[in-house]
Amino acid sequence: MKKDIHPEYIQTTITCACGEVMHTRATKKNIRVEICSKCHPFFTGDKKFVDTAGRIERFEKRYTNKKK
Repeated sequence: MKKDIHPEYIQTTITCACGEVMHTRATKKNIRVEICSKCHPFFTGDKKFVDTAGRIERFEKRYTNKKK
C-alpha cells in the first residue's frame, strides 16, 4: 500500500437521536444519525411512518386529487 494516502482509522462514537450510543471504528471522529436499529420501524415492529421531507404528504396530495 502507498504511504500517506489513506485516512486515519480511529475509534468513534455513533449517536442516534433516540439516545442509543454505539462505539466502533471509522474515519470520522463522531457520527450522529437520526434512526438506528433500535428505533427503526422495520426492526422494532412498530407501525409508525418514517417521513423524510414530507414524502407521504406529497404522495397523498398527488393521488387524492386524481381519485375525485
